[in-house]
Amino acid sequence: MNIHFIAIGGSAMHNLALALHKKGYHITGSDDEIFEPSKSRLRQAGLLPDNWGWFPEKITPRLDAVILGMHAREDNPELQKARELGLKIFSYPEYLYEQTKNKKRVIVGGSHGKTTTTSIIMHVLKNCQIEFDYMAGALLEGFDTMVHLSDKSKIAVFEGDEYLSSPIDKRPKFHHYHPDIAILTGIAWDHMNVFPTFENYVEQFALFVEKITPGGAFIYFEPDENIRHIIQRVPSSVKQLPYHTFPHFTEQGITYLDTPQKAVSLRIFGKHNLQNIAAAYLACKELGINDADFFQSIASYNGAAKRLQKIAENKQSTVFLDFAHSPSKLQATINAVKEQYPSRKLIACMELHTFSSLNAGFLPQYKQTMDQADEAVVFFNPEVVKHKRLPEITTEDVKKGFDNQNIKVFTDNQQLLGFLNDKNYTDTVLLIMTSGNFSGINIQELANSLVHE
Repeated sequence: MNIHFIAIGGSAMHNLALALHKKGYHITGSDDEIFEPSKSRLRQAGLLPDNWGWFPEKITPRLDAVILGMHAREDNPELQKARELGLKIFSYPEYLYEQTKNKKRVIVGGSHGKTTTTSIIMHVLKNCQIEFDYMAGALLEGFDTMVHLSDKSKIAVFEGDEYLSSPIDKRPKFHHYHPDIAILTGIAWDHMNVFPTFENYVEQFALFVEKITPGGAFIYFEPDENIRHIIQRVPSSVKQLPYHTFPHFTEQGITYLDTPQKAVSLRIFGKHNLQNIAAAYLACKELGINDADFFQSIASYNGAAKRLQKIAENKQSTVFLDFAHSPSKLQATINAVKEQYPSRKLIACMELHTFSSLNAGFLPQYKQTMDQADEAVVFFNPEVVKHKRLPEITTEDVKKGFDNQNIKVFTDNQQLLGFLNDKNYTDTVLLIMTSGNFSGINIQELANSLVHE
């Protein structure tokens, strides 16, 4: 198979390119700029383009398919040439479905917890030595790539993102997957630039559950009222499997699953993670994995990168890094750390970085989300607001949005560094939450310097 990638350097795109390359396909690609780690990984596989830019001459009738990334524009010259030649043009999610349409597909959707729930299922399947295809939104421990496709496997596990598929396909990615087993972890408004109203956002999840295959299963977090509002859209032949927070208890800083057989110690914590475990447990059960194998596997699960990841620690202090940026993720993460370390001071530091979070109209969604922190710190870069062509926001707008006048707001990362460096971290947890890097801060170096003994 000859496959060409338009915008091969994207996080998702280059992983799919690597997966198909490993499968023996002939892969070519183009991009106008490629950053690390994509650049090094493509170079190592011999897939890095010789020159930056778009080259219509690469698009020939010999190609079996063209895969179009979100980074490309609708007027991309390679895309125009592919259309002129009548070639098959796929978005990233369309091609994943094309590769797995004859397999049992487990799709994990929801506004939060997708990566963790997906990675738990993957960890258990791998532990049980079951061959499977996968696609995750982050590089996970024990897996070389974010995408794997094999002719041998009968199962596919995908993280179901609700963001758009490609420049010419404005449908959410997870609408393409047609799950046999669908999971919804919760619905809380995100991606305001694409879904300008909450009703429009919720509708995407309703359309997702309508696409569950006949006789399939729908696993959902029952306490979520927004999920309950779309239950009637689930096809009548689909089995409904609600879940709650997995029964548990905590002793000496370790969380245990309270199972009928025995207590199972975990390496992760937080109610949101116990909900993710409950969802993964039901999915694995649907895949034929017994309780003993599931619980034995979950005991060795370390969590996904940047999902409550412990990045530095000494006897007196701990630093966690988390991807949390949306209101629901932010609140769940702060609450989890506060519950796990009730006797320690919690300093929570987050960055407003996404389109939604930097939008003045969205800021009220953060109301009281950081109230459980002993000290709450918010950073945003006004230049990023300008770059995203959003109306200017002020530090007072942020305090008003969070409904917390005690929040410390920084717009200069050096001032933020000075503030953090001046703190006393005795009996303290520092929780750093961002989908970015605070405009160029080396977060690992910062964490190491703050807790050195």
